[in-house]
Amino acid sequence: MEIIVSKEIDSVCPNFVGACVEAKVKNTKYCQPLWDEINKLGEKYKAELTTETLKDRSGIAATRRVYRACGKDPSRYRPASEALIRRMLQGKDLYQIDTLVDLINLASMAFGYSIGGFDADKFVGNTLTLGIGKEGEPYEGIGRGMINIHGLPVYRDAIGGVGTPTSDHERTKITIETTHLLVLINGYDGDEESVRQNAEFIQTLLEKYCETTESSYKIYR
Repeated sequence: MEIIVSKEIDSVCPNFVGACVEAKVKNTKYCQPLWDEINKLGEKYKAELTTETLKDRSGIAATRRVYRACGKDPSRYRPASEALIRRMLQGKDLYQIDTLVDLINLASMAFGYSIGGFDADKFVGNTLTLGIGKEGEPYEGIGRGMINIHGLPVYRDAIGGVGTPTSDHERTKITIETTHLLVLINGYDGDEESVRQNAEFIQTLLEKYCETTESSYKIYR
């Protein structure tokens, strides 16, 4: 998959750096050792963060800045990483979906980047372009129905949007049958080393919990 960062994204975030992780996987409905890791991270964050200091984490703060630069209110359309950690800090249970989705949520919370996870076999074409949502552009968020992505960073394949930092699209979502995974890490803070570490962390989790023996990642700007 070729990833293109548009000039409109470059204009609001010239130091953007992303990572694309691709892997052959076996998904399962639930994985207790993975949830042990998630719960351990939750306890750590409860001891260290509040819902206000959370916003100062590098990846979250940078994503919020880009939302504002694109004309979107980050407190109304929260980046997924912030929303997940915020939920933990409020003492609410995280939604348990399946092992792949839960794993990606852990990776997002661990590094503070909003991460898109997709069934790569559902993309149309072999190019994804990161741009900004247009007024009236149709977009069905997973479990959210139709959402207004005007002013949100959005990845598009040949026929339309597939992922934003707030919600991915129903059309390309991961299911229990997914075997070809593609993950996009959005480093709006420009920290390439942290983005690389996040990609390698995802690879490690996939090997531990999804029987992955074949995975790779690449950096893009």
